Amino acid sequence: MQKLQHDVIAPDGKGLLGWAVLRKAPSMARSSSSCPRAVWPRLGLALLIGSGMLAGRPASASAQAITAAAAAQWSPPSHIVDAQLFLATPAALTTGLSEGVGLSYLRPILGSPVFAWGGRASWSTATEYSLVDTVRNDDIRLRLCALAQHLVGRGGFGLRLGLGATTVYEARTRDQGARVGLTGSALEATNWYLYPAADLDGVVLIRVWNGWGMSLSGGPTLHLIDGSVRAGWSTGLGVAWEP
Repeated sequence: MQKLQHDVIAPDGKGLLGWAVLRKAPSMARSSSSCPRAVWPRLGLALLIGSGMLAGRPASASAQAITAAAAAQWSPPSHIVDAQLFLATPAALTTGLSEGVGLSYLRPILGSPVFAWGGRASWSTATEYSLVDTVRNDDIRLRLCALAQHLVGRGGFGLRLGLGATTVYEARTRDQGARVGLTGSALEATNWYLYPAADLDGVVLIRVWNGWGMSLSGGPTLHLIDGSVRAGWSTGLGVAWEP
């Protein structure tokens, strides 16, 4: 037993342990010499993956920056102001087309991008000709408005309900009255009228550059005149500002 232990732990390589080491030394040398050939492809692959990950970090950061800038640019507006060319059926005249301009201001309710309230004003004029006289009506429409809209991409669309009144300034001139010597109120008469009114418009807003864009609206109108309801329509196209 002592001899066996001596052979195992003999430092001169003549024991069993030394003999085993000597037997494996050539194979270990061969494996160590072939090790670089197996390591280099794996090392190159790891370097490629690492360089790709490092190169991808700036791209992802720039993409996140662009996304954040776009989200800030197309965030829900705090105000909506639009000025339009306005066309409508006259409030009191039975024929003709009333042409003018309109201006509206809307503000979101409690910061909500869906609901907004505000006011709208427009002025338009129309002239009606007959064999007896020429009648010109200037319609001044004032409305309190409520808007329900849905934001999509760079704009939105919705419905706008307006309640208020239309003030009509009427100028009536007798045809050929000056030739027969008519003067004063016999030749020309003016009157003011006030009619309750309601509008329901479809509204489309599109942002083009920063807060500036285009606005399109249109829909039916109702006026209460002498106890009866007169239906008509109105439409507008113009420029919108949504800061």
